[in-house]
Amino acid sequence: MQRLASSRRLLQAALAPGRAHSSLSAAAVAAAPENGVAAPKMPPFDYTPPPYDGPRVAEIARKRAEFLSPSLFHFYDRPLNIVDGKLQYLFDEDGRRYLDAFGGIATVCCGHCHPDVIEAIVNQAKKIQHSTVLYLNHAIADFAEALASKMPGDLKVVFFTNSGTEANELALMIARLYTGCHDIISLRNGYHGNAAATMGTTAQCNWKFNIVQTGVHHALNPDPYRGAFGSDGEKYAKDIQETIDYGTTGRVAGFISEAIQGVGGIVELAPGYLPAAYKMVREAGGLCIADEVQVGVARTGSHFWGFEGQGVIPDIVTMAKGIGNGMPIGAVVTTPEIAQVLTRRSYFNTFGGNPVSTAAGHAVLKVLEKEKLQENAFVVGSYLKEQLNILKEKHDIIGDVRGRGLLLGVELVTDHQKKTPAKAEIAQVMNHMKDMGVLVGKGGFYGNVFRVTPPLCFTKEDSDFFIEVMDIALSKL
Repeated sequence: MQRLASSRRLLQAALAPGRAHSSLSAAAVAAAPENGVAAPKMPPFDYTPPPYDGPRVAEIARKRAEFLSPSLFHFYDRPLNIVDGKLQYLFDEDGRRYLDAFGGIATVCCGHCHPDVIEAIVNQAKKIQHSTVLYLNHAIADFAEALASKMPGDLKVVFFTNSGTEANELALMIARLYTGCHDIISLRNGYHGNAAATMGTTAQCNWKFNIVQTGVHHALNPDPYRGAFGSDGEKYAKDIQETIDYGTTGRVAGFISEAIQGVGGIVELAPGYLPAAYKMVREAGGLCIADEVQVGVARTGSHFWGFEGQGVIPDIVTMAKGIGNGMPIGAVVTTPEIAQVLTRRSYFNTFGGNPVSTAAGHAVLKVLEKEKLQENAFVVGSYLKEQLNILKEKHDIIGDVRGRGLLLGVELVTDHQKKTPAKAEIAQVMNHMKDMGVLVGKGGFYGNVFRVTPPLCFTKEDSDFFIEVMDIALSKL
């Protein structure tokens, strides 16, 4: 019955009468007045997608409701059928252009269908698509070498996986094998995946099923906005020591955290937190794991990896999303000494490091360098954050603006003192923004935080358009 109800809602949304702009060009839609006020004009872009003659929203919604998992959900009152993409823009079935400020959940870093990445994928697929790591192939070795060159210290041994969840699962297993301990410490509000071990380290009830999750302790989250100690990272870190002293044997396998929590609502850990936490964990015999699945790969602008912003060097680093620009690939990077633990038995991953995915990943690193996208993330991200803070002064519903580079969060609250989450309001604003041509994500424990994670080719002109659209949408509340 629950699935039937969900299916009906999806179909009703897909079949609901739309606005009269469905047959208009993208330019005409952008200029169409709404409630007497002309919508902002999207920056010009020299690309027009080919006409789309595939299945429409209603047919896709019907098939999705019937044949795909009932756990799937979609943004917006009326779901979008995205059929084309180019750099920081997406196009729907009618050819309407949207500014993508979500980047496929912080995944598309070079831009949609970047020609260099596509060329690398096509060229490799024409040669050999899959061979297994039982044979030699230069694609996996070249990408591993390139990734290692981006890492500090002795972090230079790479294990490839298919996703961020897989990477974090492997990292946790490595830590437990290396130390001979089972206890892992993670942070409240963190998200690390949805498999057995990673669900244990994830600390939001929204993402946890009632399955056995053992040996994990969730420490106080160093949240500068909602936390008890504001921006004093060392005060929060004391809870790590108390967790070790009162929740374990005094020895731990490891500590895993994001430097900026993505799913948790773009929460940047309080300054000074990671150095203090890493020291305590290492004194208890544990390894420090940096989850860079969302924050890493040049997104913060100031650094290539998020953990560098706190001045620490982890023992293990995990990554996915941005390293493939949308291709399914993840990785674990550690030291030669720690990597040896997987030789105790046979560790194997059939698709981890397949030639097509690693060729794409290597191309991504080259594009980031060639087009100076890390620098762009810093410059444009800093500008966008400034403009968001100006918007915060205008709209009382904005409680906090945070993050670095092009990993930004905007938290909406109905009461600044109580910090009451504006859950209903954010949905309204998202729908208004979509109608004006901007797609943005949301997250946080309460679902009241805008997640602004566009492709790193985002421009200042895109930022101005984004701000103008958000301003109008907030004014409609």
